[in-house]
Amino acid sequence: MPVSIDESQRKALKTGGLLYLLIAITAPIGLMYVPSTLIVRGDAMTTADNIRASEWLLRIGIGSELFHQAIAVFLVLALYRLFKTVNQDHARLMVILGALVSVPIMFLNVLNEIAALILVSGTDFLSAFQESQLDALALLFLRLHDQGITVASVFWGLWLFPFGILVIRSGFIPRLLGILLFIAGSGYLVSACTSVLLPEYGSIVGQVAMILELGELPIIFWFVFKGLRSSRIEESN
Repeated sequence: MPVSIDESQRKALKTGGLLYLLIAITAPIGLMYVPSTLIVRGDAMTTADNIRASEWLLRIGIGSELFHQAIAVFLVLALYRLFKTVNQDHARLMVILGALVSVPIMFLNVLNEIAALILVSGTDFLSAFQESQLDALALLFLRLHDQGITVASVFWGLWLFPFGILVIRSGFIPRLLGILLFIAGSGYLVSACTSVLLPEYGSIVGQVAMILELGELPIIFWFVFKGLRSSRIEESN
């Protein structure tokens, strides 16, 4: 039998749905589109030329990462308000894994992209280095940025487990969505572990893991739908 939620939880649900949707829209820009457009794997010169020609695109990617990670803090806090009456220990663990650990990693990781941007900018104090050396260093920092995302994705996976448990135990969210969160969390963890331990299989496993990670999407749509429905009910009253 569905469990009713109070006014505070309704507000948290609406807020969480909006914030989750913002993350889902903006995160792929910096994490997927910009790297795939600018970075040519193993070719430092072409990568550097791409950045020089489209510096604005890399800056958009940096801004995207900073934006969606800042939003993630408020999302996790909204989810905490929604689930704290379900199980406070799991709700706290969700906050720790979903914001207190992963967000600082991502903010620091953005410095690698900023470093690459500086290296290809032709700044005077770098004139002691040859352009080929600067290009190689820029690609190195971009590769470090990729590895930083791998580290952060461990916690992107881990936080989905207490989140999934809370969804299953809540009584007001379909249990299937919690199971899908477990699947998505497993996808993140498998991809990250393979990239570190068996990098030669990283690309193949990553493609499969990406399908598993899509298990996070249904709960975003559910939150948005329920939030909009709640707003309409309030307006009609």
